Amino acid sequence: MTVSVLIVDDQEPFRMAARMVVEATDGFEVVGEAETGEDSVTMSSELTPDLVLMDVNLPGINGLEATRQILKNSNGTVVVLLLSTYEEEEYAPRAAECGAASYISKSKFEPDRLTAAWEGAKNH
Repeated sequence: MTVSVLIVDDQEPFRMAARMVVEATDGFEVVGEAETGEDSVTMSSELTPDLVLMDVNLPGINGLEATRQILKNSNGTVVVLLLSTYEEEEYAPRAAECGAASYISKSKFEPDRLTAAWEGAKNH
């Protein structure tokens, strides 16, 4: 089974990097990309991805609020991973507050971390 992924980030270079990580990870495929929190909520409803890679700092509603809305709209069927430039110790608690499965620092985002985070969320 392939895990469908929606990438949400306002920076095109990071969306491209995230796409490369997802495409390099066995069993994962990108189904869409959004630049704003509002777009991520709309696209998540339309595309029903299994996984949303959510940047924290977005124009409009931020990634934490977008995560809350996506999880509410999907009845918890989607997994959201927060990504940002902040260190994990600093931001991991905020991921839990908004319902995200986990937080990964952008500097540490690579196929093994993606797979581990997905498996951790599915076995939770």
